[in-house]
Formats: sequence, C-alpha cells, structure tokens
Amino acid sequence: MESGTFSVCRNYYNRSEPPTQRPHRQTEAKARKQRGSRCLVLTTVCLWIICVILLVFIIAQHISNTAERESLFKRHQKAVEEFNQTINSLQHNYTEIMTEDLRTNFNSLSQKKLELETRVNDLTAEKKQLEGSVDALTQKKLELESKVTSLSDEVKIKGCKEEYLWSPYGLFTSDEEKSWSDSRQYCRERGGDLVIINTEEKQRHITSFLKESVWIGLSDTENEGNMKWVDNSPLKHGFWLEGEPNNYRGGDEDCIELNPTKHTLNNWNDLRCSQMRKGICEK
Repeated sequence: MESGTFSVCRNYYNRSEPPTQRPHRQTEAKARKQRGSRCLVLTTVCLWIICVILLVFIIAQHISNTAERESLFKRHQKAVEEFNQTINSLQHNYTEIMTEDLRTNFNSLSQKKLELETRVNDLTAEKKQLEGSVDALTQKKLELESKVTSLSDEVKIKGCKEEYLWSPYGLFTSDEEKSWSDSRQYCRERGGDLVIINTEEKQRHITSFLKESVWIGLSDTENEGNMKWVDNSPLKHGFWLEGEPNNYRGGDEDCIELNPTKHTLNNWNDLRCSQMRKGICEK
C-alpha cells in the first residue's frame, strides 16, 4: 500500500514538472524525494490513525456488547430471581391453603368420627337391651307354649268321652275308627304312639276298660312273620287268641288288634292294616 501511494505522489509531481526546468532535475529529484518521504509519513500516519480509529471502534463495540450482555445477564438474573420468588410465594401460599384445608377436613372428620363412635355406642347399648328383651320374650314364649300345651291337653281330656280319658298308664283311645297307619298318625299328632304291651299287668289293665276292638302298636309290615312294635323293638311275648296269628286273609294280615270281647288276657288277632278300628294310644 505504501508503494502504491508513493507511485501516485511521483506521477503527480512528474505531471507538474514544466519542460523548462528539466536541467534542474537532480535538485528537484532530491526535493521530490523529500516530499515523497513526507507523503509516505503522512500516509503511514493516516493509516495508523485509521487503524487506531478501527481499534477504538472495535473496542467500543466490544465494550458496548459486553455491557449489553452484562445488562441482559443482570436482567435475566433479576427475572430468574423474581420468577423464583414468585414460585416460592406460590408454593408457600399453596402450602398454607392445603394445610388449612387439611386441618379443616381433619377437624371435620374427627367430629364425624366422634359422632359415629357415639352412635355406635348408642346402638350397641340398644342392641344389648333388645337382646335382653328378646331373651325375656323367648322365655315368655316358652312359658306360654307350655301353658298352651297343658291347656290343650286339659281341653282334649275334658272334651273326650269317658272311654278316651288317660289311664294310669298314660293311655287313651281315638274317637273314631281309622286304618292302622291313620290311627298311629292320630296318636303321634297328640304326642304319643300306638300302645306297646310288654307285661301281663298292662295287658289286663287295657282289656279291663275296653269294650271294643282297637289297634295296638304291633305289626309285621316290614318283614312278614317278624313282629315289631312301633319303637322297632321285637315282640318277646304275645297275648294271642288261639290259632293266631294266622295271616288268614290272603297273607296280608300284617297289623294287630286287641279284642277284649274274646278273652280277658289272650285276645290279640292279626288283621289287614286297612281295616277300620279305633286305636289305643300311649304317651
């Protein structure tokens, strides 16, 4: 760049030289050299000034950018701090609100718990009272049932004819003729069953107050020829009429009657179970 500037200055001075002064070229060349040196110095100074100006501009720009960055950083830092403060404030407010809500809910639930516990205690006490009342009513019910049963027995006894009254052996006869099985059902509905006669004394006693044939609790309906009482005990000793049991009617005389008109002791006879007789019951 210095070379280009010198050439320009030299050409300028060459164009300015009048023809009449060429004999003095050496002197003038010297002067030109001096002037070229000054021009070069001037050019160099200008270049240095320009460089300094550029350097100052760059430094100023850098300083400006640095200051702007610092300003932006400070603003950013301040914004971050404000944001953090806002977050902390919101968290604090949220914690206070939640704590207050939880405290309120806890107090409400505690109150409800106390109310429910009181209600449970009341219901428990009421339950115990009701259980006591139920027990008392159950006892009264049993007593009333016992009285009703006793009164029913008294009514039945009082309402029966003389021949249907209980005997000292706990015996009574039905009030109408039925088959053997229906007569047994009649006895069972009244808390007894057809009579079992296992002693001579009992046989004589029953015969003494009967005036007609009755069913007794003896049959071989389950196994032909194997006589059993209604309690499933086997017959050990019978009070049979002569020739009985003979299974006379086609082999199906499976139920036993007592006929007091035939004999005072041995008066049993086998009949078809469908025959109609009154039954003598034993309770």
